[in-house]
Order: sequence, then C-alpha cells, then structure tokens
Amino acid sequence: MAVTLKEVAQRAGVSRSAVSRVFTQGASVSDKMRRKVEKAARELGYSPNALASSLTTGRTKLIGLVSNNFHNPIFLEVFDLFTRGLQDRGLRPLLVNLSDETEPEASVRMLRQYSVDGVVVASSTLPPGFAKAFRDVGIPVVHAFGRASTAPQVHVVGIDNVECGRMAARTLIAHGYRDVAFLGGPEGATSTQDRYSGFMTELSAHRAIKTSYSFADAYSFDAGRREMLRLLRARPAEAYFCGDDVLSIGVLSAIRESGLDVPGDIGIIGLNDMEMARWENINLTTIRQPIRQIIASTIELMVAMLDEPDRYPEARIFPCSVIERATLRPLS
Repeated sequence: MAVTLKEVAQRAGVSRSAVSRVFTQGASVSDKMRRKVEKAARELGYSPNALASSLTTGRTKLIGLVSNNFHNPIFLEVFDLFTRGLQDRGLRPLLVNLSDETEPEASVRMLRQYSVDGVVVASSTLPPGFAKAFRDVGIPVVHAFGRASTAPQVHVVGIDNVECGRMAARTLIAHGYRDVAFLGGPEGATSTQDRYSGFMTELSAHRAIKTSYSFADAYSFDAGRREMLRLLRARPAEAYFCGDDVLSIGVLSAIRESGLDVPGDIGIIGLNDMEMARWENINLTTIRQPIRQIIASTIELMVAMLDEPDRYPEARIFPCSVIERATLRPLS
C-alpha cells in the first residue's frame, strides 16, 4: 500500500497541512519543519501524489509541448532542452506530435482535456494563428521559434528569419559567388518565406549576381536530397543557401553522390548549427540559431505567465551568427 500524507504527518508529529506545505513548491514553511517532515517521508518511503496535489491546488503543472516537425533531427536537441528545463522548474512536459496538422482545434481540445497549465508551441513552420488559438481559450501560450513581430498576439521567442536570409546572401557574396540560389523548406512555412525574402532582398542590390530559388516539400534530409538531385539534372548554381541544416545535409549527400565536390564545385550554407553540422564528415558552414537561449527564455516566459496569465504579449528576438566551416570556398 502507498504511504499516505496522514502517515507522514503522524510520524513527524505535525499536521497534514504542514506536510502538504513542505511538498508544495513556493509554500511557506520553516527549515525545522521541512527537515522533520522530509526525514519522516524518507523513513516511510513517501512520495507526493502529483494528481492529488493538482486537485488541491487547481494546477496540474502539465505544459503541452507542441510541434509538427519530428522528422528533423534538430528537434531531438530542442525537446531534450525543453523537457529538462521544464522539469527543473517543477513542471511536467506533455509532448504533442501534430505530424502534418496545421489547424489548431483538435490540439486545443486534447490539451484542455488534460487540463494543461500552459502550452509551448515549438515550431518555425506553424502559422502565428495556431498559438493564438490557445490564448483565445484562456490557456497561457508561448510560441518558440515563432515569427518575429513588432506587435505579437502571443508571446514569441525566436530569431529574425529575414535578417538570417540577408546574412546568408552577404556571406555568399563575401566568398566570391556570382551565381547563387535559395533552397528552402515548405513554401507555405513562415520561416521559409522570411528567409527567402531576406536573401532575395539583399541580393537585389547586386544586379551582377545571378539568383534562383526552389523549395523542398519538408525540412528533412530526404526532401533536401531529392530537390538537389532534381536541380543537378538541370544547371545547378555555384552556391546554395539552404533553409536549414538538415536540408543542407541532404543537399550535400546529393552533390557527393553525383560525383561533385563541396565546396570545389558547389558551395552550401545552412541555418541552425545543429549538432550534426559539426560532424567531421559534414563540417557545414551555417548560421547559428541560439537554441539554448531561445528555449531558456521560452520557459522563463511560461513560468511568468503561470502567475500572471494576462501578461502583455512580447517578442524576444535573439541575434544569429555565421559559423564558418568547410562547405564554402575560401573568402575572396
């Protein structure tokens, strides 16, 4: 039989409410009382019942962690950081796989059934309205890796994808390329649109440079590889800005499979600086997205919203940086 809170109270010689306060995060309790109760709990092998606690406090401490891009390896890093970060704050992540879902209604219904205290939408491809649907039903929400905005409708933490596109263009120009292309993820994704916009806008001031563009059907290795093989059957550009690192790695695979050299024949720059980008056989030049800072800031905002649900929405946008490795030819 499980040890009850009443038994711990009897062993410690205190009231049940005192035991409850000891195991309630943020509750006021003296050090002497805490030591006495924790000693009794250890001796009896007592563990607090999270479900019973939620019935008492009205909080489940469940945070819905929603994403739709599970085939991209970078999300293994993202989910690892999110789950550990939430757990360190005494919260419990509830992972939700949307697959190809873009309408929020089913997710809202499901997460309301679980009585989550808040939701983190961790996606750069879902539209801003997806996160807003949670806010509209009164669930605190933060959109991590969301679209930058000067007047966000929900809390947004991420990067300026337009500026990242500009950075990629400036980098390719600095490396001496005169025939460059954008190879993006899904055309309808806001991250793809913004990276493409910044890239082409920066290049529009350099009329001597030839430009082209294409889109893969997903942010995935296979999608990047397929699209590059198609481009290689025509006339490839000198260098490509790929919409993210996993696309870049697929592109790299296709180029090498075709007997060509990177960067000797074709240059590549990616975006994210995922762990695989640093592997010796990949060694990808890329734009680093500060993932750890974005996740830490998202969790900070979520914790603040649990105490202040009506907190005015803000956008926290982090700067990126170019990481030079070996998939572009030397600087000219």
